[in-house]
Amino acid sequence: MNQEAQAELKNFQPKHEYFVGIDSDGCAFNTMEVKHNDCFSVNLIKHFGLPAISRQVHQAWDFVNLYSKTRGCNRFRAILSVCDFLREMPKVQRAGVSIPEFPYLREWVETETQLGNPKLKEAVENATKTTRDELSKVLQWSLAVNETIAEIVHNLPPFPGVRETLQQLEGRADVIVVSATPHEALTREWAEHNIDQYVAVIAGQEMGSKTEHLTLTAKGKYAPNHVLMIGDAPGDLKAARDVGALFFPVNPGYEEESWERLVNEGMDRFFNNEYAGDYEAKLIEEFDALLPEEPPWKTGDT
Repeated sequence: MNQEAQAELKNFQPKHEYFVGIDSDGCAFNTMEVKHNDCFSVNLIKHFGLPAISRQVHQAWDFVNLYSKTRGCNRFRAILSVCDFLREMPKVQRAGVSIPEFPYLREWVETETQLGNPKLKEAVENATKTTRDELSKVLQWSLAVNETIAEIVHNLPPFPGVRETLQQLEGRADVIVVSATPHEALTREWAEHNIDQYVAVIAGQEMGSKTEHLTLTAKGKYAPNHVLMIGDAPGDLKAARDVGALFFPVNPGYEEESWERLVNEGMDRFFNNEYAGDYEAKLIEEFDALLPEEPPWKTGDT
Protein backbone atom coordinates (compact mmCIF):
# COMPACT_ATOMS: atom_id res chain seq x y z
CA MET A 1 0.00 0.00 0.00
CA ASN A 2 1.59 3.30 -0.99
CA GLN A 3 1.81 6.02 1.63
CA GLU A 4 -0.49 8.42 -0.20
CA ALA A 5 -3.24 5.83 -0.52
CA GLN A 6 -2.81 4.76 3.10
CA ALA A 7 -3.08 8.36 4.26
CA GLU A 8 -6.30 8.87 2.26
CA LEU A 9 -7.96 5.98 4.07
CA LYS A 10 -6.54 6.72 7.52
CA ASN A 11 -7.46 10.38 7.32
CA PHE A 12 -11.02 9.71 6.21
CA GLN A 13 -13.45 11.52 8.51
CA PRO A 14 -17.25 11.13 8.60
CA LYS A 15 -19.38 13.92 7.21
CA HIS A 16 -22.67 12.13 7.76
CA GLU A 17 -24.17 9.76 10.33
CA TYR A 18 -24.27 6.82 7.92
CA PHE A 19 -21.62 5.05 5.81
CA VAL A 20 -21.99 2.84 2.73
CA GLY A 21 -19.27 0.86 0.99
CA ILE A 22 -19.94 -0.39 -2.54
CA ASP A 23 -18.06 -3.07 -4.45
CA SER A 24 -17.53 -2.39 -8.17
CA ASP A 25 -17.04 -5.40 -10.49
CA GLY A 26 -20.17 -7.53 -10.68
CA CYS A 27 -21.89 -5.33 -8.11
CA ALA A 28 -22.10 -1.78 -9.42
CA PHE A 29 -20.95 -2.72 -12.93
CA ASN A 30 -21.76 -5.66 -15.20
CA THR A 31 -18.04 -6.25 -15.82
CA MET A 32 -17.46 -9.69 -14.31
CA GLU A 33 -18.12 -11.88 -17.36
CA VAL A 34 -16.18 -9.83 -19.88
CA LYS A 35 -13.20 -9.32 -17.56
CA HIS A 36 -12.94 -12.95 -16.52
CA ASN A 37 -13.81 -14.59 -19.84
CA ASP A 38 -11.93 -12.25 -22.16
CA CYS A 39 -9.12 -10.91 -19.99
CA PHE A 40 -8.11 -13.16 -17.08
CA SER A 41 -8.47 -16.70 -18.39
CA VAL A 42 -7.34 -15.82 -21.92
CA ASN A 43 -4.09 -14.44 -20.53
CA LEU A 44 -3.69 -17.44 -18.23
CA ILE A 45 -3.82 -19.71 -21.29
CA LYS A 46 -1.41 -17.48 -23.19
CA HIS A 47 1.21 -16.90 -20.49
CA PHE A 48 1.33 -20.42 -19.08
CA GLY A 49 1.07 -22.51 -22.25
CA LEU A 50 -2.38 -24.01 -21.68
CA PRO A 51 -4.14 -23.88 -25.11
CA ALA A 52 -4.59 -27.68 -25.13
CA ILE A 53 -6.96 -27.36 -22.16
CA SER A 54 -8.43 -23.93 -22.90
CA ARG A 55 -12.00 -25.08 -22.32
CA GLN A 56 -11.13 -26.44 -18.88
CA VAL A 57 -9.18 -23.28 -18.01
CA HIS A 58 -12.21 -21.13 -18.81
CA GLN A 59 -14.49 -23.45 -16.85
CA ALA A 60 -12.27 -23.53 -13.78
CA TRP A 61 -11.64 -19.79 -13.88
CA ASP A 62 -15.34 -19.01 -14.19
CA PHE A 63 -16.26 -21.35 -11.34
CA VAL A 64 -13.70 -19.83 -8.98
CA ASN A 65 -14.40 -16.22 -9.87
CA LEU A 66 -18.06 -16.11 -10.90
CA TYR A 67 -20.10 -19.13 -9.87
CA SER A 68 -18.94 -20.24 -6.43
CA LYS A 69 -18.36 -19.02 -2.90
CA THR A 70 -14.94 -17.70 -3.93
CA ARG A 71 -16.60 -15.28 -6.38
CA GLY A 72 -14.84 -11.93 -6.35
CA CYS A 73 -11.64 -13.16 -4.70
CA ASN A 74 -8.26 -11.54 -5.32
CA ARG A 75 -6.70 -12.48 -8.68
CA PHE A 76 -3.59 -14.01 -7.11
CA ARG A 77 -5.64 -16.24 -4.84
CA ALA A 78 -7.81 -17.07 -7.85
CA ILE A 79 -4.96 -18.27 -10.06
CA LEU A 80 -3.83 -20.63 -7.29
CA SER A 81 -7.33 -22.07 -6.83
CA VAL A 82 -7.87 -22.42 -10.58
CA CYS A 83 -4.64 -24.35 -11.05
CA ASP A 84 -5.47 -26.57 -8.07
CA PHE A 85 -8.84 -27.35 -9.64
CA LEU A 86 -7.31 -27.97 -13.08
CA ARG A 87 -5.07 -30.69 -11.66
CA GLU A 88 -8.21 -32.50 -10.45
CA MET A 89 -10.03 -32.47 -13.79
CA PRO A 90 -10.05 -35.86 -15.59
CA LYS A 91 -9.69 -34.31 -19.05
CA VAL A 92 -6.72 -32.24 -17.92
CA GLN A 93 -5.09 -35.31 -16.43
CA ARG A 94 -5.62 -37.26 -19.66
CA ALA A 95 -4.22 -34.40 -21.73
CA GLY A 96 -0.93 -34.65 -19.87
CA VAL A 97 -0.60 -30.87 -19.58
CA SER A 98 1.69 -29.54 -16.86
CA ILE A 99 -0.19 -27.18 -14.54
CA PRO A 100 1.89 -24.61 -12.62
CA GLU A 101 2.28 -25.35 -8.90
CA PHE A 102 3.25 -21.78 -7.90
CA PRO A 103 4.94 -22.61 -4.55
CA TYR A 104 6.47 -19.12 -4.21
CA LEU A 105 3.29 -17.31 -5.22
CA ARG A 106 1.42 -19.42 -2.67
CA GLU A 107 3.84 -18.36 0.06
CA TRP A 108 3.61 -14.69 -1.00
CA VAL A 109 -0.20 -14.75 -0.99
CA GLU A 110 -0.26 -16.16 2.54
CA THR A 111 2.18 -13.60 3.95
CA GLU A 112 1.35 -10.39 2.04
CA THR A 113 -1.78 -8.42 2.90
CA GLN A 114 -1.74 -5.95 -0.02
CA LEU A 115 -2.15 -8.38 -2.90
CA GLY A 116 -1.57 -6.12 -5.86
CA ASN A 117 0.95 -5.58 -8.64
CA PRO A 118 3.05 -3.00 -6.75
CA LYS A 119 3.77 -5.40 -3.87
CA LEU A 120 4.34 -8.30 -6.26
CA LYS A 121 6.82 -6.17 -8.19
CA GLU A 122 8.66 -5.50 -4.91
CA ALA A 123 8.71 -9.24 -4.19
CA VAL A 124 10.16 -9.94 -7.64
CA GLU A 125 12.89 -7.36 -7.17
CA ASN A 126 13.89 -8.76 -3.77
CA ALA A 127 13.65 -12.48 -4.63
CA THR A 128 16.28 -15.09 -5.35
CA LYS A 129 16.53 -16.24 -8.98
CA THR A 130 14.27 -19.30 -8.68
CA THR A 131 11.60 -17.39 -6.82
CA ARG A 132 12.02 -14.39 -9.12
CA ASP A 133 11.40 -16.44 -12.26
CA GLU A 134 8.06 -17.72 -10.97
CA LEU A 135 6.82 -14.45 -9.47
CA SER A 136 7.96 -12.47 -12.51
CA LYS A 137 5.89 -14.67 -14.79
CA VAL A 138 2.83 -14.16 -12.59
CA LEU A 139 3.44 -10.42 -12.60
CA GLN A 140 3.68 -10.42 -16.40
CA TRP A 141 0.35 -12.26 -16.54
CA SER A 142 -1.27 -9.78 -14.14
CA LEU A 143 0.02 -6.75 -16.04
CA ALA A 144 -1.21 -8.27 -19.30
CA VAL A 145 -4.65 -8.75 -17.73
CA ASN A 146 -4.74 -5.04 -16.86
CA GLU A 147 -3.71 -4.10 -20.40
CA THR A 148 -6.44 -6.29 -21.89
CA ILE A 149 -9.04 -4.83 -19.53
CA ALA A 150 -7.99 -1.29 -20.43
CA GLU A 151 -8.25 -2.18 -24.11
CA ILE A 152 -11.66 -3.86 -24.23
CA VAL A 153 -13.69 -3.01 -21.11
CA HIS A 154 -15.55 0.14 -22.14
CA ASN A 155 -19.14 1.23 -22.58
CA LEU A 156 -20.36 -1.01 -19.76
CA PRO A 157 -22.76 1.15 -17.75
CA PRO A 158 -23.60 0.53 -14.11
CA PHE A 159 -26.53 -1.74 -13.39
CA PRO A 160 -29.94 -0.06 -13.39
CA GLY A 161 -30.55 1.16 -9.86
CA VAL A 162 -26.94 1.99 -9.04
CA ARG A 163 -27.19 5.66 -9.98
CA GLU A 164 -30.56 5.93 -8.22
CA THR A 165 -29.05 4.41 -5.07
CA LEU A 166 -26.11 6.82 -5.14
CA GLN A 167 -28.51 9.72 -5.56
CA GLN A 168 -30.53 8.47 -2.58
CA LEU A 169 -27.35 8.34 -0.52
CA GLU A 170 -26.14 11.81 -1.50
CA GLY A 171 -26.18 14.13 1.48
CA ARG A 172 -27.24 11.33 3.83
CA ALA A 173 -24.30 8.91 3.94
CA ASP A 174 -20.56 8.83 3.34
CA VAL A 175 -19.97 6.54 0.35
CA ILE A 176 -16.76 4.84 -0.79
CA VAL A 177 -15.87 2.21 -3.37
CA VAL A 178 -14.51 -0.96 -1.73
CA SER A 179 -12.89 -3.19 -4.35
CA ALA A 180 -10.11 -5.68 -5.12
CA THR A 181 -9.80 -4.21 -8.63
CA PRO A 182 -6.75 -2.08 -9.47
CA HIS A 183 -7.31 1.62 -8.74
CA GLU A 184 -6.65 2.72 -12.33
CA ALA A 185 -9.49 0.59 -13.71
CA LEU A 186 -11.87 1.68 -10.96
CA THR A 187 -11.31 5.39 -11.43
CA ARG A 188 -11.64 5.06 -15.20
CA GLU A 189 -14.89 3.07 -15.01
CA TRP A 190 -16.56 5.25 -12.38
CA ALA A 191 -15.52 8.46 -14.15
CA GLU A 192 -16.60 7.17 -17.57
CA HIS A 193 -20.19 7.04 -16.34
CA ASN A 194 -19.98 10.15 -14.17
CA ILE A 195 -20.81 8.40 -10.92
CA ASP A 196 -17.45 9.05 -9.27
CA GLN A 197 -18.96 12.36 -8.12
CA TYR A 198 -21.05 10.45 -5.56
CA VAL A 199 -18.18 8.75 -3.71
CA ALA A 200 -15.62 10.18 -1.29
CA VAL A 201 -12.92 7.54 -1.89
CA ILE A 202 -12.25 4.92 -4.55
CA ALA A 203 -10.31 2.15 -2.79
CA GLY A 204 -8.71 -0.53 -4.96
CA GLN A 205 -6.37 -3.45 -4.39
CA GLU A 206 -3.35 -1.20 -3.90
CA MET A 207 -4.97 0.16 -0.72
CA GLY A 208 -5.19 -3.28 0.88
CA SER A 209 -8.00 -5.76 1.44
CA LYS A 210 -11.67 -4.87 1.61
CA THR A 211 -11.57 -5.43 5.36
CA GLU A 212 -8.72 -2.94 5.59
CA HIS A 213 -10.66 -0.42 3.50
CA LEU A 214 -13.65 -0.64 5.85
CA THR A 215 -11.55 -0.76 9.00
CA LEU A 216 -9.67 2.43 8.18
CA THR A 217 -12.65 4.41 6.94
CA ALA A 218 -15.60 3.21 9.01
CA LYS A 219 -14.82 1.00 12.01
CA GLY A 220 -15.51 2.80 15.27
CA LYS A 221 -16.53 6.02 13.50
CA TYR A 222 -20.28 5.40 13.19
CA ALA A 223 -23.09 4.24 15.45
CA PRO A 224 -24.11 0.55 15.39
CA ASN A 225 -26.11 -0.42 12.29
CA HIS A 226 -25.11 2.79 10.52
CA VAL A 227 -22.52 1.08 8.29
CA LEU A 228 -23.62 -0.91 5.22
CA MET A 229 -21.54 -2.85 2.69
CA ILE A 230 -23.10 -3.56 -0.72
CA GLY A 231 -21.48 -6.47 -2.54
CA ASP A 232 -21.95 -9.46 -4.82
CA ALA A 233 -19.46 -11.91 -3.31
CA PRO A 234 -18.91 -13.79 -0.05
CA GLY A 235 -15.70 -11.81 0.42
CA ASP A 236 -17.80 -8.65 0.62
CA LEU A 237 -19.96 -10.24 3.31
CA LYS A 238 -16.85 -11.29 5.23
CA ALA A 239 -15.40 -7.78 5.06
CA ALA A 240 -18.68 -6.38 6.37
CA ARG A 241 -18.78 -8.82 9.26
CA ASP A 242 -15.11 -8.20 10.07
CA VAL A 243 -15.96 -4.60 10.96
CA GLY A 244 -19.45 -5.19 12.37
CA ALA A 245 -21.22 -3.72 9.32
CA LEU A 246 -24.53 -4.64 7.75
CA PHE A 247 -24.55 -6.32 4.33
CA PHE A 248 -26.74 -5.96 1.28
CA PRO A 249 -26.19 -8.67 -1.37
CA VAL A 250 -26.39 -7.98 -5.08
CA ASN A 251 -27.33 -11.48 -6.18
CA PRO A 252 -25.33 -12.93 -9.13
CA GLY A 253 -27.72 -13.34 -12.06
CA TYR A 254 -30.33 -11.13 -10.39
CA GLU A 255 -28.42 -7.86 -10.22
CA GLU A 256 -31.15 -5.60 -11.56
CA GLU A 257 -33.72 -7.08 -9.19
CA SER A 258 -31.31 -6.64 -6.28
CA TRP A 259 -30.68 -2.97 -6.99
CA GLU A 260 -34.42 -2.41 -7.45
CA ARG A 261 -35.01 -3.96 -4.04
CA LEU A 262 -32.35 -1.74 -2.50
CA VAL A 263 -33.83 1.41 -4.08
CA ASN A 264 -37.44 0.54 -3.21
CA GLU A 265 -37.06 -0.84 0.31
CA GLY A 266 -33.51 -1.47 1.48
CA MET A 267 -32.41 2.14 1.73
CA ASP A 268 -35.47 3.15 3.74
CA ARG A 269 -34.92 0.27 6.14
CA PHE A 270 -31.25 1.22 6.52
CA PHE A 271 -31.93 4.87 7.31
CA ASN A 272 -34.87 3.98 9.58
CA ASN A 273 -32.72 1.49 11.52
CA GLU A 274 -34.98 -1.38 10.46
CA TYR A 275 -32.43 -3.28 8.38
CA ALA A 276 -30.63 -5.48 10.91
CA GLY A 277 -32.22 -8.74 12.00
CA ASP A 278 -34.74 -10.80 10.04
CA TYR A 279 -34.66 -8.61 6.93
CA GLU A 280 -30.89 -8.82 6.47
CA ALA A 281 -30.81 -12.51 7.41
CA LYS A 282 -33.34 -13.38 4.70
CA LEU A 283 -31.33 -11.49 2.06
CA ILE A 284 -28.11 -13.25 3.03
CA GLU A 285 -29.81 -16.66 3.01
CA GLU A 286 -31.02 -16.09 -0.57
CA PHE A 287 -27.55 -14.90 -1.59
CA ASP A 288 -25.72 -17.83 -0.02
CA ALA A 289 -27.93 -20.36 -1.81
CA LEU A 290 -26.87 -19.03 -5.21
CA LEU A 291 -23.16 -19.87 -4.82
CA PRO A 292 -22.08 -23.52 -4.42
CA GLU A 293 -18.87 -24.78 -2.87
CA GLU A 294 -18.32 -27.86 -5.02
CA PRO A 295 -17.49 -27.58 -8.76
CA PRO A 296 -19.40 -29.63 -11.34
CA TRP A 297 -16.41 -31.81 -12.22
CA LYS A 298 -16.37 -33.21 -8.67
CA THR A 299 -19.38 -35.30 -9.58
CA GLY A 300 -18.74 -35.99 -13.26
CA ASP A 301 -16.23 -35.86 -16.07
CA THR A 302 -15.82 -32.46 -17.72
